[in-house]
Amino acid sequence: MDDVRELHALQRDALREVANIGAGHAATALSQLVNRRIMISVPEVNITRLEEVPEILGSADEVVAAVLMHMMGDLTGRTLVLFPEPCARTLCDILLRRPPGTTTAFSEMEQSGLKEVGNILSSAYMNALSDFMGMMLVPSVPSLSIDMMGAVLTSIYMNFGYDRDYVFCVETQFLFEDPGLRLQGHFLLLPDLASLRAIFDAIRLG
Repeated sequence: MDDVRELHALQRDALREVANIGAGHAATALSQLVNRRIMISVPEVNITRLEEVPEILGSADEVVAAVLMHMMGDLTGRTLVLFPEPCARTLCDILLRRPPGTTTAFSEMEQSGLKEVGNILSSAYMNALSDFMGMMLVPSVPSLSIDMMGAVLTSIYMNFGYDRDYVFCVETQFLFEDPGLRLQGHFLLLPDLASLRAIFDAIRLG
């Protein structure tokens, strides 16, 4: 898989289009959830090694809310949705319809809300990939970790081993009607080796 990051521009565009379709579905579901208009854009799609992800996302010491799900079906692997802690707090305020700045801790209610957002995002991106490839993908129940980004990624890396360390990293921006309110997160798709090859075969032919 040495040529993973050397896809032609058209193939990268195909991958970004899949992500944009997923983002559109996620925006619709989230808008219905919070009863307010939300737009989601995908400025960037990167393909990199897991250990290089902090260079794209920011500091390994940054505290993030990470929603992890397993991908099952015709393709297998994991998905990870990462929100910087300040964005996660703002999301909780929006989900729970609180005044801005209200959320100061992640209790059971806040954690449940973040898992639901992660579930919506991951499922939407997986459904878009499923439609693109003509394969069945089934998400697991989400789990949540709030920790430093380096610790979260190290845990994933240790569990995956060395055959599964390429990552699709989708920058995800949330845009609201409120002036100046813009949140950023990242969706990471971590396919196992056979699934990685299948995805790249589909992109090359797409």
